[in-house]
Amino acid sequence: MWNRIRTGHGYDAHRFADTLLPGKPLVLGGVTIPYERSLLAHSDGDALVHALCDALLGALARGDIGRHFPDTDAAFSNIDSMELLTQVCAFLREAQWKIGNVDLTILAQAPKMAPHIPAMCARLAKGMGITPEQVNVKASTTEGMGFVGRREGIETYAVVLIYRDEEPA
Repeated sequence: MWNRIRTGHGYDAHRFADTLLPGKPLVLGGVTIPYERSLLAHSDGDALVHALCDALLGALARGDIGRHFPDTDAAFSNIDSMELLTQVCAFLREAQWKIGNVDLTILAQAPKMAPHIPAMCARLAKGMGITPEQVNVKASTTEGMGFVGRREGIETYAVVLIYRDEEPA
């Protein structure tokens, strides 16, 4: 049976480096956030975009970000994760799906995310070709618990809804 609505869920986490690495600022949701430490990753480390890509790929039943952009491939070394999102959105268009909305959560003890959330929503919306009203980003701490609470890294979650207006030909 053909269905016109699908959902997807994504998750990602990255460990902090001990310091700010040269040429590798903290980036979340496509926005550079001033902080004294970088996230360790093969790409730019944008854990929020990675979770979003996984959610979109999950809704499409196309695996995960590692399947399409493996960290063993030098072509993706230090890549801007927004480029990965652009490619994932191309997969959506090719399959004739549209994004209804995305809901994203950042868990970080530090730095404070609230001042950067409007810019993240705008940047992500532009990257996906949707309106900022279709993008929600929220942030929380873990009240000092776990690896996030110990300021060892950042954890992110994404939920997406995709839809089709009509059955494809």
